[in-house]
Amino acid sequence: MSETKSAFIAIVGVPNVGKSSLLNALVGRKVAIVSDKPQTTRNRIMGVLTKEETQLVFLDTPGSHRPRTRLGDFMIKSIGEAVSGVDAGILVVEPTTVVRDAEKELLERFRSQKLPVLLVLNKIDTLADKSTLLACMDAWRQAYPFEAILPVSALTGEGISLLGKELEAYALPSPHFFPADTTSDQPDRILAAELLREQMLLQLREEIPHGVAVVVEAFEESETERGPIFEIDAEIFCERDTHKGIIIGKRGAMLKSIASAARQEMESLFGTHVDLQCWVKVKEDWRNRQGLLNSFGYRS
Repeated sequence: MSETKSAFIAIVGVPNVGKSSLLNALVGRKVAIVSDKPQTTRNRIMGVLTKEETQLVFLDTPGSHRPRTRLGDFMIKSIGEAVSGVDAGILVVEPTTVVRDAEKELLERFRSQKLPVLLVLNKIDTLADKSTLLACMDAWRQAYPFEAILPVSALTGEGISLLGKELEAYALPSPHFFPADTTSDQPDRILAAELLREQMLLQLREEIPHGVAVVVEAFEESETERGPIFEIDAEIFCERDTHKGIIIGKRGAMLKSIASAARQEMESLFGTHVDLQCWVKVKEDWRNRQGLLNSFGYRS
């Protein structure tokens, strides 16, 4: 019997470069929510890929930014915790020759830990002329001694297989930390809350989704004539009465649209019918109230 191997790999980058999309592409299943709004990811999320004797555990992290709230402080702290103790790191960037200060800071984190780092040039599907990739690769090669530089598209899947093979080199003899069929460390209850928050990021405007937290209060499975069904009760917390009105919408239309889309995503992910009930509540300035942050799951 072949010896099992494992590796823990941190995925870091500035906001909106496609870290969560890359995680989903590597795992081959949606384990992290995705939107075009910065700071979509709040918690550190593990994605797991097991191929025969090799298991890769990916740690997706929030985008590196300058925090303005206690929630922001928590998100930045989670990046440092993810980088500590992993076997390798992936810095995800867009295909550009510009190396931003925040990206230099992330590289310094890796340098201080003496970790091997791979650079992923994501979103190459957006390039009209792929020949510009050479200039991008040269610019980044001068910025840091990367183990490898790989152009990929998390959206189309281009380059993902090659990246996966490169990462297998960092797996060391070790027991597997998760069962072979596991793809995430997130319980279904948390995944349901995140899928609901994802729809608010997609359907609500400006800053409102950033001031929203979702807590699933009940998650139960029952049998019906249609077969098994997940009955899910979720509470949506926002910071102002005006935001509550916008989330609910005229005659409840916005909340109905958000819940309907989230329910469809849940049914696709869980493979069963879902009965989703949502309530909206106001908790002023919750992003700066440590007790509420803890109760909403934002704790180290």
